[in-house]
Amino acid sequence: MTRINKSIINFCIVAISILLGSCTKSFKDYNTDPTGLSDKQISVDYQNLGEPMQQAQLYIMSNTNWIYQLQQNLIGDVYSGFLMSADPFNSNTNNTNYFLMDGWNFYPWDYAYNNVMKATQNVLNATTDPQYASFHAWAKIVRVEAMHRVSDIYGPIIYTHYGKSNPDGSVSYDSQKDAYNAFFTDLDSAITVLTGLVQSGAPETFSKFDLVYGGSFQKWLKFANTLRLRLALRISKADVNKAKTEGEKALSNPGGLLTTNDDNAFVDIGTNQHPLNSISKSWGDINMGAPLACYLNGYNDPRISKYMLKATDAAVAGQYIGIRNGINIDAIGRYGGYSLPIDFPNKMQIMVAAEAWFLKAEAALKGWNNSGDAQTDYQTGISTSFAQYGLDASSYITDNTHTEQQYIDPKAITAGQNDVTTGSPYLSTITIAWNNGDTPVKKLERIITQKWLSIYPDGEEAWAEFRRTGYPKLFPVVINKSGGKISTSAFVQRINFPADELSTNPIGVAAAVSTLGGPDTGGTKLWWAQ
Repeated sequence: MTRINKSIINFCIVAISILLGSCTKSFKDYNTDPTGLSDKQISVDYQNLGEPMQQAQLYIMSNTNWIYQLQQNLIGDVYSGFLMSADPFNSNTNNTNYFLMDGWNFYPWDYAYNNVMKATQNVLNATTDPQYASFHAWAKIVRVEAMHRVSDIYGPIIYTHYGKSNPDGSVSYDSQKDAYNAFFTDLDSAITVLTGLVQSGAPETFSKFDLVYGGSFQKWLKFANTLRLRLALRISKADVNKAKTEGEKALSNPGGLLTTNDDNAFVDIGTNQHPLNSISKSWGDINMGAPLACYLNGYNDPRISKYMLKATDAAVAGQYIGIRNGINIDAIGRYGGYSLPIDFPNKMQIMVAAEAWFLKAEAALKGWNNSGDAQTDYQTGISTSFAQYGLDASSYITDNTHTEQQYIDPKAITAGQNDVTTGSPYLSTITIAWNNGDTPVKKLERIITQKWLSIYPDGEEAWAEFRRTGYPKLFPVVINKSGGKISTSAFVQRINFPADELSTNPIGVAAAVSTLGGPDTGGTKLWWAQ
């Protein structure tokens, strides 16, 4: 990153450790009752509803470089195995080796509440009249999309209690289970409204403000159904019956799921560049992750050239090679020449149709109604992902030989220390071709591995699925600086609550921690992963 932005981050790290919150908005800013918009304030063209919704869409994943870096990149992007930093931030003591940085890790919380929860709550408050039903439904969908990501980072969140202070001045958290139940309630309501609007052919009222689908009720309905299925599978270990009920609702809705790449959900960020372009090229702060490169290389996967550039370092020049998480990095020059991400278009990916097919494949494994055939869903997921990049998957789908490539790091400070070779429990032996004779466990690994490959670069979602399923197999950190709080073999499971919340809402945080089932550390599994 630029020198000025490094200074900002370093300042926040120091300030957080001293002042516990000097770099974030105050607790009251995002936990007091937002002022709704009156009917008089809603102009004929819905401007006062549409503009907050544009803000909310843009902050599902911020398009501001340094915010994205702290909101997404140095958490989910790294922990998913997609990307890894060549920069030894804080003397190589940082998130990448499990020294969780409070000065970084409040950003997913802070920006979601100040830019998504506040904006969508204003819209929800102003749209209780049925004439604004489309905006009301849309706000609920966008809020769930953004806030499930926040919950999947921290666990319990302030959702149903948002804007509601207790007599003692605290604000209550929802346990993660209660938050997810609230997500399903919101999606159920929104889907009911959109289903009716689509079936009646109602005019598309928010087209001027929709940065994803240009106002299409039909596409937002597909998105909402797919999001519901995603969240249903997310809780399928923790609450089997609820998961099945919600999943089957999604699968049976007449609006359907995302199906083709025309349904892909990208937030259009206008003339702004995708943050990863600057973070990787201009700042030199992010390279490809070793696991992603090893899977793509091992599978002879042609998507590799669509995801990353060849290395320029003399030791690995011309290869596709990533950096392993949590290794000894003495200077940015050591690994800066490893593979970089390709340049992304000016759109932020929040969901692709390929994911929907893999969700259906897993639902079929579980025997959920209307999920189709697991093999057909799986193969269609691969084909849809390949088609997204203009590729043909016909021969790839039948490959029953290739597996993940070994990782050999010729630049390691200690020779061989970073290598992951044949026989390692962290190196996958799963092949590509579907085999109906495989065990359910092996089928699940195959589905999740290919889903992981297809949803790049959405690291937050990929990290969540890894924690839920254990797939794809990833490489553990070599150096663990968590002080015993995070198990190397169990991987990082969550981010601790922001320091500002601890200082300004201690009663609420204490109650939230009591629902975790463990201490407020990165080693405590989330509810849906237990």
